[in-house]
Amino acid sequence: MDHKHQRVALNDGHFIPVLGLGTSVPEKVPKSEAFKATKIAIEAGFRHIDSAYVYDVEEEVGLAIRSKIADGTVKREDIFYTSKVLCMLCIYPGTQLLPRDEQGKLLFETVDLCDTWEAMEKCKDAGLTKSIGVSNFNCQHLEMILNKPGLKYKPVCNQVECHPYLNQRKLLDFCKSKDIVLVAYGALGSSRSKWVDQSTPVLLDDPVLGALAKKHNRSPALIALRYQLQRGLVVLVSSFNEKRIKENMQVLRDFGLQGSCAVSFTCVLPKLSTYVC
Repeated sequence: MDHKHQRVALNDGHFIPVLGLGTSVPEKVPKSEAFKATKIAIEAGFRHIDSAYVYDVEEEVGLAIRSKIADGTVKREDIFYTSKVLCMLCIYPGTQLLPRDEQGKLLFETVDLCDTWEAMEKCKDAGLTKSIGVSNFNCQHLEMILNKPGLKYKPVCNQVECHPYLNQRKLLDFCKSKDIVLVAYGALGSSRSKWVDQSTPVLLDDPVLGALAKKHNRSPALIALRYQLQRGLVVLVSSFNEKRIKENMQVLRDFGLQGSCAVSFTCVLPKLSTYVC
């Protein structure tokens, strides 16, 4: 862990900030909210922005990043931008990889991490991306890549849903053994979408989490995020609310990531992991 800059090292020599902003926009929410949220997040201190081709907001996110570069808030090298593309879009490497505006102009020249594989290796060789990783891979999928004949670059990360109700312990242990960073999306519990059983318990309403939050004078969300950081994960949080975006940054500012006075939740929160896998 790079405590000074709150980053972790990737196996290719680059670094990824431990806290990132997810930019997937819920149904019925205007895409312009991704533009606003990205600007607010950068102003609040976020330096890791996570997006994807299928989110259909890469133009808005890219313009937000460019605006904060233009006003001097950050430099391009300060921002770790993640994009994700489907395998079918990688037939012609790079064509769908980089965010563009309505005229097709690139919003910036490189991204830091994109999913898929052989085409991604070509993208890395061509300088279109700094690092390459995967998303929603299990241990068997990762083994297939790691054992692939002629493998040039192994994944630097694997982005999966992970939270105290779905703590991905086995997958996390496997990734650590292979020097692959596990990146958690849905870190505050599964979204209450039409795809989720509405009878599923709401993570942030969990009484164990609530008791810890009260004890340490923090919100349940901050306790849940802190738990993931202590386990060595990179964590993505999605919000379009300015107050919550700023509050999420407090997990780095108000919780020391090292030191004898740091409070550990890694032994306590597994007690509420009803859906451990």
